[in-house]
Amino acid sequence: MTCPLREGRLFCDLPPDVVKSLDAITSAATYPKGAVLFVEGQPARGVFVICNGRVKVSSSSAGGKVMIVRVVEAGEVVGLPGTISGRPYGATAEVMEPAQVTFIKRDAFLQFLRQHGEAAVKVAQLLTDIYEAAHQEVRTLGLSRSASEKLAKFILDWSTGHAQGQDRLQLALTQEEIAEMIGVSRETVTRVLTEFKKKKVLALKGATLTILDRTALEQLAGN
Repeated sequence: MTCPLREGRLFCDLPPDVVKSLDAITSAATYPKGAVLFVEGQPARGVFVICNGRVKVSSSSAGGKVMIVRVVEAGEVVGLPGTISGRPYGATAEVMEPAQVTFIKRDAFLQFLRQHGEAAVKVAQLLTDIYEAAHQEVRTLGLSRSASEKLAKFILDWSTGHAQGQDRLQLALTQEEIAEMIGVSRETVTRVLTEFKKKKVLALKGATLTILDRTALEQLAGN
């Protein structure tokens, strides 16, 4: 009820009486960096609401190749598709930095949605967003012609989704994790970033990336 992230978030901006009902079925815990909330293929136990910190959601092949599907920020939810469908979790969720996470058991969550239609509508909207994001990811990986195009699209998408469209970004990702998000090797990410810096398309200092020429970056992304 006192969370600073309530406004505009999935469940937290519901009417006070509904939020109180939700609060009654939640349990909060603090997780260290590297902690795993759930593993791909594990029966879905419920949903996890990220109160602060970041969580990466990834999928892996039988050969051990890992792809990061998305990075979840504070106020977002993971584990929703499996919890709603009853199927196993379709990905692995790992804490990227110390995080406070609220857990809601599947049975209690489904009962909550049956009782509160406005919450069920919000869940339907979020599932649509997840589907559209997955569709866009497939388009990026399948239709991009080069690593430069993939990386340029990634930077623009990160600017939109994690920095409100600003040119100064805090990536909070290693080059290995960026590579896992766009389906290339870490060495390729290093090489392309170096090319972008030489062309003065961007500047990179630690975890801070600054877009110097957004028009050029959009052209590299094929926009």
